[in-house]
Amino acid sequence: MRRQPKIVHGIIPIAFLILFLTLNVIYFGDDTLSGANQIALLLASTIGAAIAISLGHKWAYIREIIVKTIGSSMPSILILMLIGALAGTWMISGVVPTLIYYGLKILNPKIFLFATVIISALVSLATGSSWSTVATIGVALLGIGNALGYNHAIIAGAIISGAYFGDKMSPLSDTTNLAPAMAGTDLFTHVKYMAVTTVPSISITLIIFLIIGFGYHPEGAVEVDSTLNSLKSTFNITPWLLLVPIFLIAVIIKKTPPLPSIMLGTLMGGIFALIFQPHIVEQVSGVSNSYAEAGYIAVMKSMFGKVSVDSGNAQLNELLTTRGMIGMLNTIWLIITAMIFGGVMESAGLLVKITESIIKFAKSTGSLVGSVVASCLFFNVTASDQYISIVVPGRMFARTFRKRGYKPELLSRTLEDSGTVTSVLIPWNTCGATQAAVLGVPTFSYAPYAFFNIISPFMSVFIASIGYKIRRFSDEEMEAIRQEEVEEQNLELKFEQD
Repeated sequence: MRRQPKIVHGIIPIAFLILFLTLNVIYFGDDTLSGANQIALLLASTIGAAIAISLGHKWAYIREIIVKTIGSSMPSILILMLIGALAGTWMISGVVPTLIYYGLKILNPKIFLFATVIISALVSLATGSSWSTVATIGVALLGIGNALGYNHAIIAGAIISGAYFGDKMSPLSDTTNLAPAMAGTDLFTHVKYMAVTTVPSISITLIIFLIIGFGYHPEGAVEVDSTLNSLKSTFNITPWLLLVPIFLIAVIIKKTPPLPSIMLGTLMGGIFALIFQPHIVEQVSGVSNSYAEAGYIAVMKSMFGKVSVDSGNAQLNELLTTRGMIGMLNTIWLIITAMIFGGVMESAGLLVKITESIIKFAKSTGSLVGSVVASCLFFNVTASDQYISIVVPGRMFARTFRKRGYKPELLSRTLEDSGTVTSVLIPWNTCGATQAAVLGVPTFSYAPYAFFNIISPFMSVFIASIGYKIRRFSDEEMEAIRQEEVEEQNLELKFEQD
């Protein structure tokens, strides 16, 4: 006979998950995503399954819910794989280097901090990685700013703000793919809906940095010139390469489905690599006597594996490295194990029990979104990992948002507005610790100036509180959701009878 779970039943697996994740940070440092966190999710899932069975749920039913939950994430997993391929062809074709090059060209010494946010944002948008942006262009900008007399903490805040804006909005980012997978929406819907809160947040950030830097009149930037020269000497930089991202944006606007859109963008990147970067093709392939063979090997390799272009600039080389589909496997592994954990917790109603206790006072849209923001911040502080701060709250609140009639993009946006951007403000979080080490600026020193990261969660709650562009299911869609829940209940009864 099945028994109703108590809140302690739901807390136990999450408490063990936090314990395992804490041990992972202690013993594995910043390498937890390579397997340790995935195993932690599986161990916590095992504990959750044991509790579910003790409450009278059949293992066959639990397994069925796990499979169904993993199945719901498959579109996101397929997109993530193609994103890895796209990043590879866009690198060897010179598309990403061209975007970085023109981004650096806009640097105006008289408005250095303002330009630093924009440059970091453009590079992060092009690469999908805040970490690579901070470790490359960010370090260069920090050196320039210090030479110009800016406070290093303010410069770091501007770099972090821009880098995390790009990371949050880039379809190439793993967190940008992870959040919609957890909430149950698609990548492009998620990115477009994030603009509602993200554009005001970055606009306020730019105005603040413009005001701060208004009194400065610095001159020159040798490091930028050096980076520009390295890019120019390594790649054939031409505006023609901008046609590739313009084409991808155009097909997205035309509402072409994500998978074919990204595949078309990937293939265009490969074609432009053959046309504009023959020397890069030969370098990547290692073949010089047959261009047809070199082109095939280079494009294929860039799509599935790690590719690094040697620019002669050690710092820049890190930014010119892509991992292809193989580089996405750790994140895919994380998504699968997270869905296993979510499936186990959902099968016995453990997540529902926790969320009921959290949101029983959340009557309005704003307070519900605020509950998600608080949960994401809690996991960033306790689990020390931005991925977990997206994964666990995402699975905790997905059903509640759906039952209240909110479309999943509201949840996925909130996860990014809070989980992704606040991770770098916590000194013991993997993001905060890494960025502090890379920039040589303590987390608590730059945190007050990371305006975008501070503003984003508040903006998320504010926009939800005023009810601006809150998407809801229609009556027909809500009826379908209720029917789906009835089918789940019937499924469990079937397993009990068997």
